[in-house]
Amino acid sequence: MVMRRRRPSDASQGKAEVLVEALPWINEWAGSTFVVKYGGSAMEDATLRAKVIEDVLLLKLMGVHVVLVHGGGKDISSLSDRLNLSVRFKDGLRVTDEDTMEVVQMVLVGKVNAELVQAINGYGNHAVGISGADGRTLRACQLDPELGRVGRVTEVNPDLALKVLDDGYIPVIAGVGFGEDGGPYNVNADFTASHIAQALGADKLFFLTDVDGLYADFDDKDSLIAGMGVGEARHLIDAGTLSKGMIPKVRSAIEAIEAGVGQVTILNGTVEHALLVETFTDEGIGTEISNDSRNPKEA
Repeated sequence: MVMRRRRPSDASQGKAEVLVEALPWINEWAGSTFVVKYGGSAMEDATLRAKVIEDVLLLKLMGVHVVLVHGGGKDISSLSDRLNLSVRFKDGLRVTDEDTMEVVQMVLVGKVNAELVQAINGYGNHAVGISGADGRTLRACQLDPELGRVGRVTEVNPDLALKVLDDGYIPVIAGVGFGEDGGPYNVNADFTASHIAQALGADKLFFLTDVDGLYADFDDKDSLIAGMGVGEARHLIDAGTLSKGMIPKVRSAIEAIEAGVGQVTILNGTVEHALLVETFTDEGIGTEISNDSRNPKEA
């Protein structure tokens, strides 16, 4: 039987053009290390979570070493409510007494981390889940007595994450630190991702959020900033125009870049395949912070 093919459609030709556009970026990033901080709606919505996982796996297949660092704040609050534990925040950080710390561990390590690893491994044998306490990956001390067991990272031991990467797996890391007092600490996921990226000498650090990036004027959606330097990022913090949730991300970005991380990108995780669009297209999306105020996508 003779098989006949139809002429290429405009849609199929468009897909080919996308692949051609991606080629130089695939060459650029192959062998690089990306740290992705994952949280918000992109993690809570099953459809969006599937898209992010597809992106992470495609990055891996294209030769990128990917580390996934996750939060889980809404799940922690939900379980705390069910257990009749008070949910309190100070300066945007969860007040974590001993009982709440148990909930944090149960949710981040026992639920969210396990679910992400299971979802990734649904596509094959790709991911290994660890907490910052495993292998003393994250050493922490108390940040503020009023916050209880909220930790400040004092040291990162990247050996376990590097071994997982070297063995061909994706480390999926929960922000639970090993305390200098021998107990666990609740470490903010943004700061965890930044410190992990620094320790690994990452080429890129991504913060997946629920907004498109940083705006010169948040009320003006045409004022999205494509790229900025660390000085401009500091100015946004000092100007007091950033939301409370965005301040830890921008501070973490500045700290990461000053420690040698190549680029930090804040992008909207609710946009399907945001990681791939940012990484492998000429235009890119989100806000990129680097030592150079130029947007590399426009260079």
